[in-house]
Amino acid sequence: MVSKVPAFADAESEVEVPSAAAVISVQGLVHRYENRTALNGVSFDVRPAELFGMLGPNGSGKTTLFRILSTLMIPTAGRAVVMGYDAAQDPAHVRRQIGVVFQAQSVDPKLTAYENLWHQGHLYRLRGPALKQRVGEILTRVGLADRAKERLETFSGGMQRRIELAKGLLHRPGVLLLDEPTTGLDPGARRDLWQYLQMLRDEEHVSVLVTTHLMEEAERCDRLAILNEGNLVALGTPMELKSEIGGDVILLDAAHDAGSLAEHIRARFHVETTVLENQVRIEREEGHRFITDVVEAFPGEIQAVSVSKPALEDVFIHRTGHKFWSESQEEAQSNSAAKRR
Repeated sequence: MVSKVPAFADAESEVEVPSAAAVISVQGLVHRYENRTALNGVSFDVRPAELFGMLGPNGSGKTTLFRILSTLMIPTAGRAVVMGYDAAQDPAHVRRQIGVVFQAQSVDPKLTAYENLWHQGHLYRLRGPALKQRVGEILTRVGLADRAKERLETFSGGMQRRIELAKGLLHRPGVLLLDEPTTGLDPGARRDLWQYLQMLRDEEHVSVLVTTHLMEEAERCDRLAILNEGNLVALGTPMELKSEIGGDVILLDAAHDAGSLAEHIRARFHVETTVLENQVRIEREEGHRFITDVVEAFPGEIQAVSVSKPALEDVFIHRTGHKFWSESQEEAQSNSAAKRR
């Protein structure tokens, strides 16, 4: 049984690919660099018309996995199958099935929006009236038809990102891969981009895989693969992952030594604790009642307390035993964002 999909090398022809339940199948992927392992046996599937997220901090393996899926890198072991084709063994066929939007800018700011897409269309062997029609369609789709003849250097960051998306979608791919697509965008442009990705999924039935290190973006995905140091630590819908924790998440700021406080709480209340820098983290039903007992049991040992429902950050901590970002990573991320602004 085969299904017909557009051939991206030639918009007028079609190719036959094996039909499958998954549009992307990652099977035991391993990738090693000279001095470290970037991926350590990662496996997951992406379903048709699904908005799938790969969430992880810097160094988690997201970029390596993205490059393998986009045929720019061959894994050390395992397989990545996209639309029925092995990304390492049959990269030409995979490239015809995917649109790719990299984190780094690929548009030419000196060219107009129309010219950027016109040149991109030629790479896919689109010509003449067919190319003109498709460029007009995709500019309308991303809401920039009225800016077609303006140079991209006059566009905002969010508008330039929409042209990047248009380039990736020009050849009507069944799968769209995006690497940290909202990097450098303001909150409004970030929200608009995610609304567009959801529209692609809902109206055009495009399968979208996006990498991100932002929790609020991960919440928008249908399903998530959470990576840490090359390992897949969690897989499921955001709701499923958060429901695994159950109860409340309690954070206690230690007045003195967090490790000692955690040990005493474990011994007194028989609960699991995690030390996060100078905080003690506890998962517990009826958290507000529990913290009253803890504060009374250890007077002068706790500076501040907080109780919240589980978030994706808590899923990461639950699975790894440490924060998503260390203090040094948070500072580096903040400095990077400030430079982009």
